[in-house]
Amino acid sequence: MGDKQTVSVLGCGWLGLPLAEQLSRNGYMVKGSTTSPVKLEIIRQQGISPYLLNLSKENLQTETIHDFLEADVLVLNIPPKLRSDGGESYLKQMHTLRNYLADSPISRILFVSSTSVYQDLNRTVTEEDISFTDEQEPGNMLLQAERLFMQSEEWMTTIVRFGGLVGGERHPGKFLAGKQDLPNGDAPVNMIHLDDCIAILSRIIEQEKWGETYNACADAHPLRKDFFRKAAEQLGLTPPTFQDMAETHFKLIKNQKLKDDLAYVFLHPDPMLFF
Repeated sequence: MGDKQTVSVLGCGWLGLPLAEQLSRNGYMVKGSTTSPVKLEIIRQQGISPYLLNLSKENLQTETIHDFLEADVLVLNIPPKLRSDGGESYLKQMHTLRNYLADSPISRILFVSSTSVYQDLNRTVTEEDISFTDEQEPGNMLLQAERLFMQSEEWMTTIVRFGGLVGGERHPGKFLAGKQDLPNGDAPVNMIHLDDCIAILSRIIEQEKWGETYNACADAHPLRKDFFRKAAEQLGLTPPTFQDMAETHFKLIKNQKLKDDLAYVFLHPDPMLFF
């Protein structure tokens, strides 16, 4: 892909903004969207063309989104917030976006997803294990959203399923500090650092790895109780306590496909060394 190619980053938040900045440094023409008017100037100051877009609003400005989608690549980075309404509003937004994409020159989509789409299989989980979600949870909103873009002949889509996101302002020590009698203390965690998120997404675009699905999380998988206790202690906060459980529910996400396909070496391979 040449230096003059345009990448539009939908969702310039914790991950999207530093990603857009990195793509701009790499020589791409970058457009970035936000739902917050106050962030427009922040985006502009980074040399990124800012757009105010909120797919959940019924009065979405057609001219604005059409201009935003005048690009070669779309990075789709909208957190689904599945707990609020089960993902229904998120999936509605994805359908709205897809309708606009049909009239755009976008030919490649990089869809930021999550390893939460997998079932707890109590074993190592690879990309192929999405079949169990298909069987046991066919109405999974995140999986439906992925396939809304994957199953199209109008563009090539690559899905990146990230583990737990940490780094920058998102310190894991704050997540569970002070909480008591938490379950699944002996479950392995699947975490990834912001630096690796940015590097992986950038490399997929640079290497044009389209039509793929990748699991993305750090190599090491410390126990949940060890990771969150150390994270809280590092901030001087009260560490969480965990129940003694006879049975643990977990999934251990395997990242081998990503490392092989992208020749990628993790910048932060061990979550216990994130902080």
